[in-house]
Amino acid sequence: MSILVTGGAGYIGSHTCVKLLETGYDIVVVDNLSNSNIKAIDRIKQLTGKDFPFYKYELCDEAQTEKIFKENDINCVIHFAGLKAVGESVEKPLEYYDNNIVSTLTLCKLMKKYDVKQIIFSSSATVYKPGSPMPVSETAELACTNPYGWTKYMIERILTDIAFAEKQWSVVLLRYFNPIGAHESGLIGEDPTGIPNNLVPYITQTALGRLEKLSVFGNDYDTHDGTGVRDYIHVQDLARGHVDAVRYAESNTGTTAINLGTGQGYSVLDIVNAFEKVNGVKVPYVIAPRRAGDVATVYANPTKAKEVLGWEAEKTLEDMCRDSWRWQKQNPKGYGTEE
Repeated sequence: MSILVTGGAGYIGSHTCVKLLETGYDIVVVDNLSNSNIKAIDRIKQLTGKDFPFYKYELCDEAQTEKIFKENDINCVIHFAGLKAVGESVEKPLEYYDNNIVSTLTLCKLMKKYDVKQIIFSSSATVYKPGSPMPVSETAELACTNPYGWTKYMIERILTDIAFAEKQWSVVLLRYFNPIGAHESGLIGEDPTGIPNNLVPYITQTALGRLEKLSVFGNDYDTHDGTGVRDYIHVQDLARGHVDAVRYAESNTGTTAINLGTGQGYSVLDIVNAFEKVNGVKVPYVIAPRRAGDVATVYANPTKAKEVLGWEAEKTLEDMCRDSWRWQKQNPKGYGTEE
């Protein structure tokens, strides 16, 4: 019996693969490597000392994807694969809807055909309506501000409807907030293609000198220092949450949505200051205008994760900053570094 991890060479996927293997699960990984790197697969094997099947396939291609189900005894799916840049989704909505939704429909059809009834879906806090009361809980109203978020919302709806129609299915929708950090070994971490969309890779690349300075978008929000506040969670805690979700799915049916966050909000400048203090490096920054669609504050109510999964975040902000910098220092060009 194996867990199929789609997008397993990606940032969160690779860390989750390590946790699954360390916990004793067998895995099968599929990734088209469009925004990830094959070296991540090699390093998962290096970290765990375990081998596993890897397929460089397109999930949207039903014939290719069916080969995975034919060749392996799959009993659970963790679905990370998908296009994930918010800004790009606004520019290329058709590409996002086509890729993210068609790949999920293909996956679900094959799960049904091969009698696989458990799926953990990589969702996002972007499904929550902007302006929701904080901390945001799973019962908050859902509404999105960009095509990326709407694809997450629609996939949640698809999976919920399947589990309603077919009572043996177990669907866990993990809504996570802002993953940062890296494996403590420094062997795997976040390696964005091109200019980073997320705060911490931008900070690490600026500290390294690859980027000139960090732009802080807006310092006039209604927060303690005027910069946007978010719930940052260590990717290792997030990976552990997926293992707990697999255990839950093994013995429960139906659909449940669960926040994975710390319940603590930190501002952009909190992150910059903590990063500088922990690592003894400077991060030059400038204040830039607000970005359209950004809100002042978003952080999780993580109570349900503790009650349902027995999970809670363990890593500190200092851990997140230290591990992010270790990864970047050891891999100045990400996975592109010559070994």
